[in-house]
Amino acid sequence: MILAELLALKRADDVGLTAQLTGQLRGLMAGGRIRSGAVLPSSRTLAAELDVSRNTVTHAYEQLAAEGYLRVAARRRPVVTDDIEARFAKPVPAPRRDAARKPLLSPWALQLSETDWPLSYQADFRPLRPGLADAREFPHEIWARCLRRSALRRRFNDQTVINRPGLREALRDYLEVSRGVRAEADQILILPTAQAALTLIAATTIVAGDAVWTEDPGYPGAAAAFRAAGAAVVGLRLDQWGMMRTRATRAPKLIFTTPSHQHPTGRVMPVARRTELLAAAEPGKTWIVEDDYDGEFHYDSRPMPALQGLDREGRVLYLGTFAKAMTADIRIGYLVVPPQLAQTMEIAQRHLGLIASVHVQEALAGFMADGHFLAHVRRMRRIYRARRDHLAAALARQLDQVLVAEVPPGGMQLIARFKDGAADQSAVTRVVAAGVELRALSSLALERPHDHGLLLGFAAWRENEIGAAVRIMANCLTGKRAARG
Repeated sequence: MILAELLALKRADDVGLTAQLTGQLRGLMAGGRIRSGAVLPSSRTLAAELDVSRNTVTHAYEQLAAEGYLRVAARRRPVVTDDIEARFAKPVPAPRRDAARKPLLSPWALQLSETDWPLSYQADFRPLRPGLADAREFPHEIWARCLRRSALRRRFNDQTVINRPGLREALRDYLEVSRGVRAEADQILILPTAQAALTLIAATTIVAGDAVWTEDPGYPGAAAAFRAAGAAVVGLRLDQWGMMRTRATRAPKLIFTTPSHQHPTGRVMPVARRTELLAAAEPGKTWIVEDDYDGEFHYDSRPMPALQGLDREGRVLYLGTFAKAMTADIRIGYLVVPPQLAQTMEIAQRHLGLIASVHVQEALAGFMADGHFLAHVRRMRRIYRARRDHLAAALARQLDQVLVAEVPPGGMQLIARFKDGAADQSAVTRVVAAGVELRALSSLALERPHDHGLLLGFAAWRENEIGAAVRIMANCLTGKRAARG
């Protein structure tokens, strides 16, 4: 076989001769016309047979060698590599989606296909999606300067310190003043998200079969993290003060709570209930995980100090995130652990790869040290309070005969309940189909839905957007065209 007879270069083609030759040789290998171990003509010989310059052939051979198809050496003819058939082998068809794989999955993983969290949301953000900060109000130019300064100052071959000291110290000072958290800097772990903090807690504290108490309704990600570690998750109902007491005789390994602003109801746990909760955590047997969910945003009074600050026995693990105070794409959360857990937790953090970007950590430390973080939070408190009040007023004006809104003292969302006690899912389906992205409170139940209502976000949406969304809701829920106003 003369190789030149298998090649057809077109000088008038828009694609250069070298690119044509490279592609055609690659195609001959893929089609099996050129086999492993074949010795190709020298660049001089093939150039003469094709009537092209020697450089054209040389460059084509060099490109194929760089891709791993040829072995080239000085004063030797190119040789096709030994694995060329394997490189171009047809891929094995992917297994069918319905292929039986149950024996290969954990019990927790098998349940995932039966849940709609968090995939039920649309990819695009629409009013009144709960839990979102307004990224349009974020000082992006200032943040970009902090990122640039971090990039110029740092040498990124230093990956040994995964929790950057500057951010640890800034967080320690901020949490002490704003939330009453008592900790040294080395007790603070910097993680990619608050969910990563829950994963770390579950991996380091839970043994399969351990009991974990969580709020019901509550944050689904917490139950997911604990169940993934093999815990038996027990949901505790809520009253007007948050998580209710239980008469269970067996002490749990963990108690998960959002006392400063319960998710999703917004209820605030009073000091007396917090003291009872601490007393329920038996020393040496029970840890309390305090999630300070959107704790930066309290509108009607100063926020109550964190549960961690009341703890005298070192039983509380306190976690938070910058996703609410800044934007979700910052991807920084944090976990404050008791002193006796600090070293073990940091080693586990490294082993599990739960490491936040060093670049972003340094930038965030500067953002906080320069006062930009506090300035942004103060500004957003004013904006979010006005939006909360606007949503409550719009609901009262347009849907007073149907819904009653529970106006929370803080947070980024509120709950509206049907006055006739109706279930929420069918109403949510109609409203979402009309373009308003709210959530059914019953979807956050740990087991069987027992609490119904509409979960409406107000933080990310401007007043005109809130007004338009409530009018759509009114049209869907009353069957009447709502008036502007």
